[in-house]
Amino acid sequence: MSTSSNSRSVRKPVAQDRRSVSQGVPATPVRPQPAAFAPVGRIPIIDVSPVIEDGRWAAKGTVGEAFPVRATVFREGHDAWSAEAVLNRPDGSEAQRVRMVDIRPGLDRYEGWLVPDVAGDWSFHIESWSDPYRTWEHDATLKIEADVDAQLMIDEGVIVLEKALANMPKGSPEAEVISDAIGAMKAGGSPTELLAHGISSSVHEALETYPLREMLTYSAQYPVRVDRTEALYGSWYEFFPRSTGAFQNADGSWVSGTLKTATAELDRIKSMGFTVAYLTPIHPIGTTNRKGRNNTLTAEPGDPGSPYGIGAAEGGHDAIHPELGTFDDFDNFVKRARELDLEVALDIALQASPDHPWVKDHPEWFTTRADGSIAYAENPPKKYQDIYPLNFDNDPEGIYVAIRDMLFLWADHGVTFFRIDNPHTKPLVFWQRILAEFREKYPDVIFLSEAFTKPPMLQTLGAIGFHQSYNYFAWRNEKTEIEEYLMELAYETDHLVRPAFWPTTHDILTPYMQRGGVPAFAIRAILAATGAPTWGIYSGYELAENIARPGAEEQIDNEKYQFKSRDYSLGESTGITPLLTKLNEIRAAHPALQRLRNVTIHKTSSDKILCFSKKTRDVEGVDDTVIVVLNLDPFITHDALIDLDFAALGVSDYAGRSIIVDDELTGQTFEWGQRPFVRLDPHGSAAHILSVRVS
Repeated sequence: MSTSSNSRSVRKPVAQDRRSVSQGVPATPVRPQPAAFAPVGRIPIIDVSPVIEDGRWAAKGTVGEAFPVRATVFREGHDAWSAEAVLNRPDGSEAQRVRMVDIRPGLDRYEGWLVPDVAGDWSFHIESWSDPYRTWEHDATLKIEADVDAQLMIDEGVIVLEKALANMPKGSPEAEVISDAIGAMKAGGSPTELLAHGISSSVHEALETYPLREMLTYSAQYPVRVDRTEALYGSWYEFFPRSTGAFQNADGSWVSGTLKTATAELDRIKSMGFTVAYLTPIHPIGTTNRKGRNNTLTAEPGDPGSPYGIGAAEGGHDAIHPELGTFDDFDNFVKRARELDLEVALDIALQASPDHPWVKDHPEWFTTRADGSIAYAENPPKKYQDIYPLNFDNDPEGIYVAIRDMLFLWADHGVTFFRIDNPHTKPLVFWQRILAEFREKYPDVIFLSEAFTKPPMLQTLGAIGFHQSYNYFAWRNEKTEIEEYLMELAYETDHLVRPAFWPTTHDILTPYMQRGGVPAFAIRAILAATGAPTWGIYSGYELAENIARPGAEEQIDNEKYQFKSRDYSLGESTGITPLLTKLNEIRAAHPALQRLRNVTIHKTSSDKILCFSKKTRDVEGVDDTVIVVLNLDPFITHDALIDLDFAALGVSDYAGRSIIVDDELTGQTFEWGQRPFVRLDPHGSAAHILSVRVS
């Protein structure tokens, strides 16, 4: 390890730290045994969600965001039943219970929404019961209307309400309501009049608070890991510190930017409304097989190399590149970020340059080929000669301790977000253990998974603890696939994955972005900022940098391989800096845009006009509704009629009603019925972002 000032506070692996990677797992596999007999329960509760792997892993929850609990609940015969979802705090006490409603009539699928209010390991369960009151109400209403056993039904209703009264606190308002109803039903009158006393709205409300429950049945308890709000909601700005303040001398040589010049960038980032300042790797860069500009195999003198080729004589992942500065400079960067209410994210790429200290000190951590050489990273037939991948099956404990302690080091220096490069190329058991240790020692640290891979791996990384995930947003361009993807993320994988929408990254420049110019950058920024609670941009996005390296879906003259100097003032005139700033202002002002599980798609008459809304849930204690209408075509103006789902917007008795909508982008106000007309020009105003007021 280097002892220089930019490689300090390193945690040394020690013997007592080296616990078995397979903690709690027998050395010899044990054949699973059949589960013990489990009674079905008097009022069966099956197919509970959100549940991951039968409750072995915790579903995702976020402070302040409602999440749905669903189950199939049913019983024999025709008597009524009810169910409640119950939320339990980390200490086991009950926090909330809500009556579940049947969302699939005929299929007995019930749903209730719960809201945790602090971070921690919560749980939920479901209670079902026979509901004698609703059984009586149903039967009595039909029989009295048909004049069958009318007085008998009133007498039986009195018995049911007396049972309910015995279940209520004496002197409570609810007990008084039920007592009054019993007295009125005993006082005499026609069966219809007496029935009205027993099924009044006040009686219903009293029994919502203190239901009469018989044959009570409980589900198992299921875990929910509740994270701080920033695990769900945030706006990221990514940049290469070495490009901040970099300049070229008259002889063509470059002077690198530093952590000090990066610190000066924080005010600009904050002024655009971003909440996370994300640094690409800041470690020493190897010289062996260093890549040149535009990913050429030979570096020219002065080429800085890829910051993902980590490790040199100055140190590895626990060191700072000397040209960037020292840990004191890094600490000052973090300090200034905190003064601006920005959090700091650091890119972690678990791979090594041939010059990394790990290669010399621990060659067993890598794969040795038949010829005795260490295997480069490959994606055949491609080779990446500037990096060696770690082999996690060679000394897994040694690798684990080294990486854990390195991450602890950066957390100790104020990093609260880690963007993990290619986590899907490392064993899941490794990540599960790392994430568990961080939950214990640094519970506020958030991990973003950069796993552009198949859904099972992407989703399982989320299931075992990654807080956020890159996803397939960048390649979803057509209306139908965007609609389907928004719904999938909000309602199918929400317990597994919190999405982060990035229109481009330093590795990704899709054909849509290459061809569409400034309008494409504006359209995708609007969609990313409103479609997901977390979104991010790579520096230069505000300038609509869209020229690709020939044959690649990434920018030409890519910062991964060279210095880049930008004039960000152009973003105010020819770029989209004002739009980015406005989008972050809108997001901060609207809780609906800070949620994931609240999307409604509204049909439009054009395959180029997308419309969706987001609405906070009543149980969250805030009332906010936003409609987004967006032209997906960066070239041509399109118009459409929109079929608004007024019920989803919170408009009741909506026949003939209208809503008042305020366009947050333009300041205009409109009155809309259920079928409004829109025309959107990508070169002028490509979208409406509308806050809703019911007229």
